[in-house]
Amino acid sequence: MPDNDIEAQTLKALVHTGHDHVFIVDADGHVLDVSPGSAAVYGMSRESLCATTVHELEARGVLSPSVSLEVIRTGQPAQVMQRTGTGRQVIAEAHPVYAAGKLVRVISRSMDMTDLRLLQDEYALLQRRFNEHLKRGGSPTSGDTLELESLEVRCQVMHEVAQLIKRVAPTDATVLMLGESGVGKTAFARQLHRWSQRCDGAFVDVNCAAIPESLFESEMFGYQPGAFSGAARMGKAGLLEQAHKGTLFLDEIGELPLAMQSKLLKVIQDGYLTRLGDTRSRRVDFRLVVATNQDLARCVEEGRFRLDLYYRLNVIPVTLPPLRERREDIPGLAERQLARLNQRYGMDKVLHPRVWPELMGGDWQGNVRELENWLERAWLSAEGGVIGAPMEERDVAPARVSQAASGSSSRATLEEGRSLRETLEAVEAEILGELATRVSSTYVMAERLGISQPSVVRKLRRHGLKIVSRD
Repeated sequence: MPDNDIEAQTLKALVHTGHDHVFIVDADGHVLDVSPGSAAVYGMSRESLCATTVHELEARGVLSPSVSLEVIRTGQPAQVMQRTGTGRQVIAEAHPVYAAGKLVRVISRSMDMTDLRLLQDEYALLQRRFNEHLKRGGSPTSGDTLELESLEVRCQVMHEVAQLIKRVAPTDATVLMLGESGVGKTAFARQLHRWSQRCDGAFVDVNCAAIPESLFESEMFGYQPGAFSGAARMGKAGLLEQAHKGTLFLDEIGELPLAMQSKLLKVIQDGYLTRLGDTRSRRVDFRLVVATNQDLARCVEEGRFRLDLYYRLNVIPVTLPPLRERREDIPGLAERQLARLNQRYGMDKVLHPRVWPELMGGDWQGNVRELENWLERAWLSAEGGVIGAPMEERDVAPARVSQAASGSSSRATLEEGRSLRETLEAVEAEILGELATRVSSTYVMAERLGISQPSVVRKLRRHGLKIVSRD
């Protein structure tokens, strides 16, 4: 068979067997060939599409707009969000083909995003219902028990975030973690992995901002022996391969270089990668979880992030609120970090009562990370066994430290057999009980404590307390 025939058959197989919807157009806009699946998306048979031009298709609203026409006008690759004549929404991208410096063909492909958008709309509806539930002071039901292991979740919002993650964990849907730096996106990504069916596989944590762009491709895709100067003699599997049968967590995804965005998208679509210096493709199968503190939609508008990759990643967006909006979590987070420090350094330090107002009232712009760093500095700088103790109390045994609340005469000690969590719960109950005799409403109590009114209602209910009428 002549080479031209082989190439023609190869091209035909690519067009007719691909998952995406492919158009091949000449320089005048005549449609030369389309993939069979295009008929369902664009509402015309393959024969009808091949008998017309992209100018006519755009004029009739079949392509709105035509990405191929944009390439014909500019001579440059293009990418657009497209509405089809059947009401489908697709991402379309097109590339020019030149011969002897002249445009001869435009090849475009589109991905139908309609079902994904419907899933996102359903998620947004669930989020709105959840927010309404919060405004009514809703609380978890007894059937919502979660084994959170390393996570510390007490506030209602974070409990609902954990519930959402647990619901999507058994699937392979891509999860996009959103939130300020330090809110705990990595911790929740690890918990999602533990709940997933891939829990026995690797959890590969990649900080996209920490890898120099010059090394990114070799680190992510791996390389063969001799691929470049200084390459390991045996070659190296990249991070994508290491995540095979497990979970790949890409933190700071907004920092991913544009060239790597294109390569990552291809791996996500095809499930194959090629190491540097290799000619053989390798199959990879991983669950993708990404995180960012940036506005990816704005990054797309500014040309710093690919539109098609954005829609591939933005399947299940999960927003983690900053620590200042969930102060109920602070005691548990502080307790957990204190236990870590005590275990790491082989001591048994406790927090002095006067530290708690600073912890609970802090702005914590760095969120959980800042809180943990603050506690470690305080732990290391404390001369005695009590962190934040006045000079005269530094030699007092930690187990006898008073847990008195500010403005309250109540006292609680870390008794033998009683954990710090139990002690804090007892102190909380005493503070609430004392305030319940002095304030007129849960709103006044919420303002006094610096927390939300629904939180006050839940705490009073948990401890069996009520506001005492002073009529």
